[in-house]
Amino acid sequence: MAQHLDLEEQEQLDQFKHFWKQYGNSITWLLIVVFGGVAAWNGWGHWQRYQSAQAAVLSDAVDTAAATGDVPALERAMSDIKDKFGGTTQAQQSVLLGAKVLYEKGKPDAARDALQWVADKTDDDGYRAIARLRLAGVLFEAKKYDEALAQLAQRMPPSFEPLAADRRGDVLIAQGKKDEARAEYQKAWDGLGGGQPLAYRQLVEVKLNALGVDTRAAAPAKTGEK
Repeated sequence: MAQHLDLEEQEQLDQFKHFWKQYGNSITWLLIVVFGGVAAWNGWGHWQRYQSAQAAVLSDAVDTAAATGDVPALERAMSDIKDKFGGTTQAQQSVLLGAKVLYEKGKPDAARDALQWVADKTDDDGYRAIARLRLAGVLFEAKKYDEALAQLAQRMPPSFEPLAADRRGDVLIAQGKKDEARAEYQKAWDGLGGGQPLAYRQLVEVKLNALGVDTRAAAPAKTGEK
């Protein structure tokens, strides 16, 4: 009986060896891929959390330098967060803030470069739109009108389109293109509704009135507006 069991076990072992010889490598590689994928996913999550935590430290440094007006410290912190954690949301928020301070401190070229970095780097449509609108403003002040219009010609989320149209109108006025500016201001006025500050729409209305447009004779107000 024992010999019978030994023979049966040997037969099963031989079958297993034959099976493993034929399929073992494929199974091993499959397990490596599966478990490697799980490890990579866990590692990716850990890496993302680490990146976010480290970026937050540099983001605080940018905030502090911006609040105190320490331009050298601001530029160092911005450079560090861009180089080390450029793919994080904190970096893009910090660079937008830093660009504003740099412009206010009389460094328009540095502000322009920072805004261009955000526009090129971010995957967030909202941040990209904000960067392009602010960049267009910096270029407009530098009288680089064609470059400003090129920024404003880029695709933007629908909620930002009225703001882009208003800024295009400003640039076109500076170029002496009143008819084109009037059309852009009209787009802005039509697009600004209940979700936007009333004062902004009133500002666009003043621009239209200055160009001879009576907004009171415009199409009926949108639903929800008075």
